[in-house]
Amino acid sequence: MSMIETKLVAAREVTTATQASNVLPVGHVRVQLAAASLCGTDLHYYSQFSNAGFVLQNPVTLGHEACGYVLDANGSGLETGQLVALNPIMNCQICDPCKRGEMNLCTAKKFPGSATTVPHLDGFFRDVIDHPARCCRPVAGSVSPRHLTFAEPMACALHALNKGEVQAGQKVLVTGCGPMGLLAVAGAVARGADVTALDLRAPAVEVAKRAGASTGLVPGTFKDAEIEKRFDVVIEASGAIAAFNTALKAVRKKGRISILSNIQLRSAEVALHLIMLKEIALVGSFQFNREFEEAVQLIESGAVDFDALTAQAFPLGQIDQALQLMASGGAFGKIILLGQGS
Repeated sequence: MSMIETKLVAAREVTTATQASNVLPVGHVRVQLAAASLCGTDLHYYSQFSNAGFVLQNPVTLGHEACGYVLDANGSGLETGQLVALNPIMNCQICDPCKRGEMNLCTAKKFPGSATTVPHLDGFFRDVIDHPARCCRPVAGSVSPRHLTFAEPMACALHALNKGEVQAGQKVLVTGCGPMGLLAVAGAVARGADVTALDLRAPAVEVAKRAGASTGLVPGTFKDAEIEKRFDVVIEASGAIAAFNTALKAVRKKGRISILSNIQLRSAEVALHLIMLKEIALVGSFQFNREFEEAVQLIESGAVDFDALTAQAFPLGQIDQALQLMASGGAFGKIILLGQGS
Protein backbone atom coordinates (compact mmCIF):
# COMPACT_ATOMS: atom_id res chain seq x y z
CA MET A 1 0.00 0.00 0.00
CA SER A 2 1.39 3.42 -0.98
CA MET A 3 1.86 6.29 1.48
CA ILE A 4 -1.05 8.17 -0.11
CA GLU A 5 -3.31 5.11 0.17
CA THR A 6 -2.24 4.65 3.80
CA LYS A 7 -3.19 8.22 4.57
CA LEU A 8 -6.53 7.79 2.83
CA VAL A 9 -7.36 4.77 4.97
CA ALA A 10 -6.36 6.67 8.09
CA ALA A 11 -8.48 9.61 7.05
CA ARG A 12 -11.53 7.40 6.50
CA GLU A 13 -11.11 5.61 9.80
CA VAL A 14 -10.59 8.79 11.78
CA THR A 15 -12.96 11.25 10.20
CA THR A 16 -16.10 9.18 9.70
CA ALA A 17 -16.53 8.28 13.35
CA THR A 18 -20.21 8.68 14.27
CA GLN A 19 -20.61 7.61 17.87
CA ALA A 20 -20.70 9.97 20.81
CA SER A 21 -20.37 8.67 24.34
CA ASN A 22 -23.62 7.31 25.77
CA VAL A 23 -23.02 9.38 28.91
CA LEU A 24 -23.52 13.08 28.25
CA PRO A 25 -21.14 15.06 30.50
CA VAL A 26 -22.51 17.74 32.79
CA GLY A 27 -22.55 21.11 31.03
CA HIS A 28 -22.52 19.49 27.58
CA VAL A 29 -25.18 19.15 24.91
CA ARG A 30 -25.51 16.54 22.20
CA VAL A 31 -25.62 17.89 18.66
CA GLN A 32 -26.25 16.31 15.27
CA LEU A 33 -23.93 17.66 12.61
CA ALA A 34 -25.67 19.94 10.10
CA ALA A 35 -22.66 21.20 8.17
CA ALA A 36 -18.91 21.47 8.55
CA SER A 37 -16.13 22.97 6.45
CA LEU A 38 -12.55 22.08 5.69
CA CYS A 39 -9.60 24.10 6.94
CA GLY A 40 -5.97 24.09 5.87
CA THR A 41 -5.20 22.64 9.29
CA ASP A 42 -7.30 19.58 8.44
CA LEU A 43 -5.42 19.20 5.17
CA HIS A 44 -2.05 19.34 6.93
CA TYR A 45 -3.09 16.62 9.39
CA TYR A 46 -4.55 14.58 6.53
CA SER A 47 -1.50 14.79 4.30
CA GLN A 48 1.34 15.09 6.82
CA PHE A 49 -0.13 13.95 10.16
CA SER A 50 1.12 17.24 11.63
CA ASN A 51 0.42 20.95 11.55
CA ALA A 52 2.55 23.91 12.66
CA GLY A 53 4.91 21.55 14.47
CA PHE A 54 2.17 19.62 16.30
CA VAL A 55 2.33 15.92 15.40
CA LEU A 56 -0.62 13.55 15.80
CA GLN A 57 0.09 11.03 18.55
CA ASN A 58 -3.14 9.06 18.39
CA PRO A 59 -6.05 8.64 15.92
CA VAL A 60 -8.43 11.57 16.01
CA THR A 61 -11.51 12.75 14.15
CA LEU A 62 -10.65 15.96 12.32
CA GLY A 63 -12.71 19.14 12.01
CA HIS A 64 -13.22 22.33 13.99
CA GLU A 65 -15.58 24.35 11.77
CA ALA A 66 -19.18 23.21 12.14
CA CYS A 67 -22.75 23.75 13.22
CA GLY A 68 -25.49 21.35 14.22
CA TYR A 69 -28.94 20.71 15.62
CA VAL A 70 -29.40 20.10 19.34
CA LEU A 71 -30.41 16.49 20.04
CA ASP A 72 -30.17 16.60 23.85
CA ALA A 73 -30.10 19.97 25.60
CA ASN A 74 -29.15 18.29 28.90
CA GLY A 75 -30.70 21.05 31.02
CA SER A 76 -28.65 23.76 29.32
CA GLY A 77 -31.48 26.07 28.34
CA LEU A 78 -30.99 25.35 24.66
CA GLU A 79 -33.91 23.86 22.78
CA THR A 80 -34.08 20.48 21.09
CA GLY A 81 -33.86 20.93 17.34
CA GLN A 82 -32.21 24.34 17.64
CA LEU A 83 -29.43 25.16 15.18
CA VAL A 84 -26.22 26.17 16.94
CA ALA A 85 -22.79 27.34 15.85
CA LEU A 86 -20.02 25.34 17.52
CA ASN A 87 -17.17 27.38 19.00
CA PRO A 88 -14.22 24.96 19.10
CA ILE A 89 -12.21 26.92 21.67
CA MET A 90 -12.80 25.32 25.07
CA ASN A 91 -10.90 27.69 27.33
CA CYS A 92 -10.36 27.26 31.07
CA GLN A 93 -11.97 30.64 31.94
CA ILE A 94 -9.66 31.16 34.95
CA CYS A 95 -6.13 31.82 33.63
CA ASP A 96 -4.88 35.38 33.14
CA PRO A 97 -5.45 35.44 29.35
CA CYS A 98 -9.02 34.19 29.85
CA LYS A 99 -9.65 36.89 32.44
CA ARG A 100 -8.46 39.43 29.87
CA GLY A 101 -10.92 38.03 27.34
CA GLU A 102 -8.14 36.38 25.32
CA MET A 103 -9.49 32.84 25.06
CA ASN A 104 -7.23 32.22 22.08
CA LEU A 105 -4.21 32.45 24.39
CA CYS A 106 -5.67 30.33 27.22
CA THR A 107 -2.91 28.38 28.97
CA ALA A 108 -5.12 25.28 29.36
CA LYS A 109 -7.16 25.52 26.15
CA LYS A 110 -8.69 22.42 24.60
CA PHE A 111 -9.28 22.34 20.87
CA PRO A 112 -10.96 19.49 18.93
CA GLY A 113 -9.53 17.79 15.87
CA SER A 114 -6.03 18.98 16.64
CA ALA A 115 -2.73 17.70 18.02
CA THR A 116 -2.48 20.77 20.25
CA THR A 117 -4.55 18.98 22.90
CA VAL A 118 -3.03 15.73 24.26
CA PRO A 119 -4.64 13.26 24.32
CA HIS A 120 -6.37 14.60 21.22
CA LEU A 121 -10.05 15.48 21.29
CA ASP A 122 -12.20 14.25 18.43
CA GLY A 123 -13.26 16.99 16.07
CA PHE A 124 -16.52 17.80 14.32
CA PHE A 125 -16.40 15.57 11.22
CA ARG A 126 -18.88 13.08 12.69
CA ASP A 127 -22.64 12.67 12.87
CA VAL A 128 -23.08 13.21 16.61
CA ILE A 129 -21.04 15.62 18.73
CA ASP A 130 -21.00 16.22 22.49
CA HIS A 131 -19.89 19.81 23.09
CA PRO A 132 -19.91 22.29 26.02
CA ALA A 133 -23.21 24.17 26.08
CA ARG A 134 -21.37 27.46 26.69
CA CYS A 135 -19.61 26.94 23.34
CA CYS A 136 -22.87 26.50 21.42
CA ARG A 137 -24.34 29.72 20.04
CA PRO A 138 -28.01 29.38 18.99
CA VAL A 139 -29.18 31.14 15.84
CA ALA A 140 -32.46 31.98 14.18
CA GLY A 141 -34.18 29.19 12.27
CA SER A 142 -33.84 31.17 9.05
CA VAL A 143 -30.03 30.82 9.05
CA SER A 144 -28.67 28.24 6.61
CA PRO A 145 -26.31 25.62 8.10
CA ARG A 146 -24.18 26.01 4.96
CA HIS A 147 -23.63 29.62 5.97
CA LEU A 148 -23.32 29.03 9.70
CA THR A 149 -20.41 26.64 9.27
CA PHE A 150 -18.42 29.74 8.25
CA ALA A 151 -18.66 31.11 11.81
CA GLU A 152 -15.29 29.80 13.02
CA PRO A 153 -13.18 30.74 9.98
CA MET A 154 -14.96 34.09 9.68
CA ALA A 155 -14.15 34.71 13.34
CA CYS A 156 -10.47 34.12 12.55
CA ALA A 157 -10.66 36.55 9.65
CA LEU A 158 -12.42 39.17 11.77
CA HIS A 159 -9.76 38.81 14.45
CA ALA A 160 -7.13 39.64 11.84
CA LEU A 161 -9.20 42.65 10.75
CA ASN A 162 -9.52 43.79 14.35
CA LYS A 163 -5.79 43.40 14.94
CA GLY A 164 -5.26 45.43 11.77
CA GLU A 165 -7.77 48.03 13.00
CA VAL A 166 -9.63 47.92 9.69
CA GLN A 167 -12.25 50.65 9.44
CA ALA A 168 -14.70 52.06 6.93
CA GLY A 169 -13.12 54.14 4.21
CA GLN A 170 -9.67 52.59 4.47
CA LYS A 171 -7.79 51.08 1.57
CA VAL A 172 -7.08 47.44 2.43
CA LEU A 173 -4.97 44.90 0.56
CA VAL A 174 -5.53 41.17 1.15
CA THR A 175 -2.64 39.02 -0.07
CA GLY A 176 -3.80 35.47 -0.73
CA CYS A 177 -7.31 34.53 -1.85
CA GLY A 178 -7.60 31.10 -0.29
CA PRO A 179 -10.63 30.52 1.96
CA MET A 180 -9.27 32.69 4.79
CA GLY A 181 -8.23 35.49 2.48
CA LEU A 182 -11.67 35.47 0.86
CA LEU A 183 -13.32 35.75 4.27
CA ALA A 184 -10.99 38.64 5.15
CA VAL A 185 -12.08 40.33 1.93
CA ALA A 186 -15.77 39.81 2.73
CA GLY A 187 -15.32 40.98 6.33
CA ALA A 188 -13.43 44.12 5.34
CA VAL A 189 -15.98 44.97 2.66
CA ALA A 190 -18.76 44.53 5.23
CA ARG A 191 -16.99 47.18 7.34
CA GLY A 192 -16.98 49.63 4.46
CA ALA A 193 -13.32 49.30 3.45
CA ASP A 194 -12.13 49.56 -0.15
CA VAL A 195 -10.50 46.17 -0.68
CA THR A 196 -7.94 45.03 -3.22
CA ALA A 197 -7.27 41.28 -3.49
CA LEU A 198 -3.99 39.74 -4.66
CA ASP A 199 -3.33 36.11 -5.56
CA LEU A 200 -1.20 34.08 -7.98
CA ARG A 201 -4.34 32.40 -9.30
CA ALA A 202 -6.66 34.48 -11.48
CA PRO A 203 -9.77 32.34 -10.64
CA ALA A 204 -9.21 32.96 -6.92
CA VAL A 205 -9.02 36.69 -7.55
CA GLU A 206 -12.32 36.51 -9.43
CA VAL A 207 -13.95 34.89 -6.39
CA ALA A 208 -12.53 37.70 -4.24
CA LYS A 209 -14.17 40.23 -6.53
CA ARG A 210 -17.47 38.39 -6.12
CA ALA A 211 -16.89 38.70 -2.38
CA GLY A 212 -16.72 42.47 -2.78
CA ALA A 213 -13.13 43.37 -3.63
CA SER A 214 -13.11 46.45 -5.85
CA THR A 215 -9.83 45.45 -7.48
CA GLY A 216 -8.15 42.13 -8.18
CA LEU A 217 -4.44 41.76 -8.83
CA VAL A 218 -2.38 38.88 -10.20
CA PRO A 219 1.44 39.10 -10.01
CA GLY A 220 2.98 39.84 -13.38
CA THR A 221 0.10 42.03 -14.50
CA PHE A 222 1.15 45.15 -12.57
CA LYS A 223 4.30 46.93 -11.45
CA ASP A 224 5.31 47.19 -7.79
CA ALA A 225 5.31 50.97 -8.08
CA GLU A 226 1.58 50.87 -8.77
CA ILE A 227 0.81 49.53 -5.29
CA GLU A 228 3.73 50.92 -3.27
CA LYS A 229 2.65 52.80 -0.10
CA ARG A 230 -0.95 52.71 -1.30
CA PHE A 231 -2.75 50.82 1.48
CA ASP A 232 -3.69 51.70 5.05
CA VAL A 233 -3.81 48.03 6.08
CA VAL A 234 -2.57 44.79 4.55
CA ILE A 235 -3.97 41.42 5.62
CA GLU A 236 -1.43 38.70 4.77
CA ALA A 237 -3.40 35.51 4.16
CA SER A 238 -1.19 33.55 1.77
CA GLY A 239 1.57 32.19 3.99
CA ALA A 240 4.16 33.10 1.36
CA ILE A 241 7.22 35.18 2.24
CA ALA A 242 7.07 36.81 -1.19
CA ALA A 243 3.58 38.06 -0.34
CA PHE A 244 4.85 39.36 3.01
CA ASN A 245 7.49 41.36 1.16
CA THR A 246 4.74 42.71 -1.09
CA ALA A 247 2.80 43.72 2.02
CA LEU A 248 5.82 45.61 3.38
CA LYS A 249 6.07 47.55 0.12
CA ALA A 250 2.35 48.12 -0.36
CA VAL A 251 1.47 49.46 3.08
CA ARG A 252 1.73 53.20 3.58
CA LYS A 253 3.94 54.91 6.14
CA LYS A 254 2.61 54.24 9.65
CA GLY A 255 0.25 51.63 8.18
CA ARG A 256 -0.54 48.21 9.65
CA ILE A 257 0.09 44.66 8.50
CA SER A 258 -1.94 41.88 10.13
CA ILE A 259 -0.66 38.32 9.68
CA LEU A 260 -3.64 36.00 9.24
CA SER A 261 -1.64 33.22 7.60
CA ASN A 262 0.79 30.73 9.10
CA ILE A 263 3.85 31.86 7.14
CA GLN A 264 5.90 28.76 6.39
CA LEU A 265 9.51 28.57 7.55
CA ARG A 266 11.99 28.64 4.70
CA SER A 267 15.12 30.51 3.68
CA ALA A 268 14.23 33.82 2.08
CA GLU A 269 15.12 37.47 2.14
CA VAL A 270 12.63 39.70 3.95
CA ALA A 271 12.61 43.48 3.57
CA LEU A 272 12.60 44.06 7.33
CA HIS A 273 14.21 47.50 6.93
CA LEU A 274 10.88 48.82 5.64
CA ILE A 275 9.28 48.17 9.05
CA MET A 276 11.66 50.73 10.54
CA LEU A 277 11.74 53.21 7.65
CA LYS A 278 7.94 53.35 7.29
CA GLU A 279 7.14 52.82 11.00
CA ILE A 280 4.92 49.90 10.06
CA ALA A 281 2.84 48.31 12.82
CA LEU A 282 3.14 44.54 12.36
CA VAL A 283 0.73 42.32 14.30
CA GLY A 284 0.04 38.61 14.46
CA SER A 285 -3.44 37.14 14.50
CA PHE A 286 -4.20 33.77 16.11
CA GLN A 287 -7.69 32.25 16.17
CA PHE A 288 -10.24 34.63 17.72
CA ASN A 289 -11.89 35.96 20.88
CA ARG A 290 -15.09 38.02 20.83
CA GLU A 291 -15.00 37.71 17.06
CA PHE A 292 -16.90 34.41 17.14
CA GLU A 293 -19.97 36.35 18.27
CA GLU A 294 -19.24 39.03 15.67
CA ALA A 295 -19.04 36.35 12.99
CA VAL A 296 -22.37 34.78 13.95
CA GLN A 297 -24.04 38.20 13.97
CA LEU A 298 -22.59 38.93 10.53
CA ILE A 299 -23.96 35.61 9.25
CA GLU A 300 -27.37 36.36 10.77
CA SER A 301 -27.39 39.77 9.09
CA GLY A 302 -27.14 38.26 5.63
CA ALA A 303 -24.55 40.88 4.67
CA VAL A 304 -22.13 38.33 3.20
CA ASP A 305 -22.85 36.07 0.22
CA PHE A 306 -21.41 32.85 1.60
CA ASP A 307 -22.68 30.87 -1.38
CA ALA A 308 -20.22 32.86 -3.52
CA LEU A 309 -17.45 31.78 -1.14
CA THR A 310 -18.37 28.08 -1.31
CA ALA A 311 -16.40 25.95 -3.74
CA GLN A 312 -18.24 22.63 -3.39
CA ALA A 313 -20.27 20.56 -0.93
CA PHE A 314 -19.89 16.85 -0.15
CA PRO A 315 -21.81 14.44 2.09
CA LEU A 316 -19.88 13.72 5.29
CA GLY A 317 -19.16 10.19 4.09
CA GLN A 318 -17.20 11.56 1.13
CA ILE A 319 -14.66 13.42 3.23
CA ASP A 320 -11.73 11.72 1.54
CA GLN A 321 -12.86 13.09 -1.84
CA ALA A 322 -13.32 16.53 -0.28
CA LEU A 323 -9.81 16.49 1.18
CA GLN A 324 -8.34 15.33 -2.11
CA LEU A 325 -10.06 18.21 -3.91
CA MET A 326 -8.63 20.63 -1.39
CA ALA A 327 -5.18 19.11 -1.77
CA SER A 328 -5.38 19.46 -5.55
CA GLY A 329 -5.68 23.23 -5.32
CA GLY A 330 -8.62 23.12 -7.69
CA ALA A 331 -11.17 24.52 -5.25
CA PHE A 332 -11.63 28.29 -4.97
CA GLY A 333 -13.49 28.98 -1.74
CA LYS A 334 -14.62 26.79 1.14
CA ILE A 335 -15.33 23.07 0.81
CA ILE A 336 -18.33 22.06 2.89
CA LEU A 337 -19.37 18.73 4.40
CA LEU A 338 -23.07 18.10 4.91
CA GLY A 339 -24.51 16.07 7.75
CA GLN A 340 -27.62 13.93 7.59
CA GLY A 341 -30.72 15.88 6.61
CA SER A 342 -28.80 18.92 5.34
